[in-house]
Amino acid sequence: MNVVSTPNAGLISSSVRGEMGSPSRTHCPACGCLYLEPRILPCLHTLCSSCIRQLEPVSVPGLRVGDSDSGSEGSWAREQPCPVSLLCPVCDSEVDLPRDGVDGLVVNQLVVSEVFLLSLRSQEVDLVCDLCSEGDAERRCEVCNVNLCDFCCKAHRRQKKTASHGTIALKDLKGSGRILRPVLCSLHPPEELKLFCETCDRPVCRDCVVGDHRDHACDFSSAVIHKYGDYVRELLKRTQPHLGALEEALREIERVSQAVEERVETVADEIKAFACSYVKAIEKHRDRLLKQLREMKNHKENCLHLQRIQLEQLLSDMRTGVDFTEHLLTSGSNLEILVTKEVVINRLKRLNEMRYKIHPGVDDGIWFTPQERAGQCDGFEVQGVILMRAVDPSKSIIQGEGFHVGRQGRESEFLLVCNDTLGERMGRGGESVRVSIIHKDNNECIITPVVTDNNNGTYQISFIPQEAGIYTVWVCVQGQHVQGSPFSLTVKSKFRKHNGMFHCCTFCSSQGQKDARCGCGGTMPGGYQGCGHGHKGHPGQPHWSCCGKTTENSDCSGSLSANHSRSLLRTVAL
Repeated sequence: MNVVSTPNAGLISSSVRGEMGSPSRTHCPACGCLYLEPRILPCLHTLCSSCIRQLEPVSVPGLRVGDSDSGSEGSWAREQPCPVSLLCPVCDSEVDLPRDGVDGLVVNQLVVSEVFLLSLRSQEVDLVCDLCSEGDAERRCEVCNVNLCDFCCKAHRRQKKTASHGTIALKDLKGSGRILRPVLCSLHPPEELKLFCETCDRPVCRDCVVGDHRDHACDFSSAVIHKYGDYVRELLKRTQPHLGALEEALREIERVSQAVEERVETVADEIKAFACSYVKAIEKHRDRLLKQLREMKNHKENCLHLQRIQLEQLLSDMRTGVDFTEHLLTSGSNLEILVTKEVVINRLKRLNEMRYKIHPGVDDGIWFTPQERAGQCDGFEVQGVILMRAVDPSKSIIQGEGFHVGRQGRESEFLLVCNDTLGERMGRGGESVRVSIIHKDNNECIITPVVTDNNNGTYQISFIPQEAGIYTVWVCVQGQHVQGSPFSLTVKSKFRKHNGMFHCCTFCSSQGQKDARCGCGGTMPGGYQGCGHGHKGHPGQPHWSCCGKTTENSDCSGSLSANHSRSLLRTVAL
């Protein structure tokens, strides 16, 4: 229960809020004092009448401006004729008051009896006489169930109507479990509510029966209690199973909540273990990369050191030969030169024949690519690879016919080969390749190519042009143009199918008909208008009868004259 959220939370002290969690049968949960005129709210919680009047209304249906004085505390409960909704300070439920307001709520007689019994047992509370409301109550009438002072008790015995009633001292009632009190009629205070009007569904007194309830179905409470009591018991019997179901549901929720907490702890341990293992794998991969880097460094340093030693030795030999020869030529006599020339010539020839590299045998090319997959490390997929070779877009080339000529509506393709700075093909994929194909005369005509990484340093680029014409193709690797980019692409019109037949000659395909013609233009002697083997105009190989092309998978040029279509069609059919 959230007491603070109620509109009247300020009326309830912290000590009383504790009592709301474990409600007392004799103390109001709102004010914390003994109940005074306890009334039952529709949610079955009981509050003092004054506490209910102090609650702020949640909604007042039909309230008009000026209907009540907002500055007067509790004025809504006295002046508002329409139903009022309140928020119960115990359960936070929104409840509707009857049209009569607080006075229309049912008085909790059980609580009244329990408060009376508690007051009777308490030494600090003085009970007053129910008849005169002045003297201290000392005895109780067992028939009328009223508390009497000494004076009223004597008068009670003197009256003829009540002379036979027995009384008992209040101090003797302190050990009783429950004390019955008469329920008096609010319209006729002296009269006790002993009858029940079934027509109005409310308790009434004898004066009520004689007056407003004259023609109603009224009977004594003892006569009708079995009917309504049985109905209440039946409702109670139907309601009680819900208690068990709700308690079981709460236990199940608690069980699931506990299971969720345990599961969360288990998963948290798994996450921590996974993260710990993953971090160890990353650290191991890091150490492996650093070790590989050191090995690359040692390899390059060894290669450079060896090349340095070889060049230094060669330089020393060259200087020795040059110095010796210059000294011989400048200081030696003719005879000394002639005597020494053979050995000098042989040495200089050998030195000139020496092959050496003027460039370092290795470069500083070491790259780290964190996006590239590096396989597994301790069962985890890791990324990050050290490379000694990098792609050189200027050395990368295009292969295939698809980047020069294409056919409208047909797929074309070409191959991009990525090479390094030495012109050698990269043995891996993963490069950033971007290809753009745009029509030269129509900038809105753009072909979207498909780039397939073959993971071996080559990339397959395929596309389907929808319009014929000249296109400009840009191919870039790592943001730079490859060799020859941009280049022109010619897209021809749609492929023209052959309407003839691919045959060896007209004579054979037409079974010797003289008027059958062929697109190759060949003829035969004897009046044959078509081609035959070994005769004039025959291409010497199978060809198309419609255009004479010798390539089977080619488009038709349609060179055969239209006036020979009949002979051609006859040849085709045969």
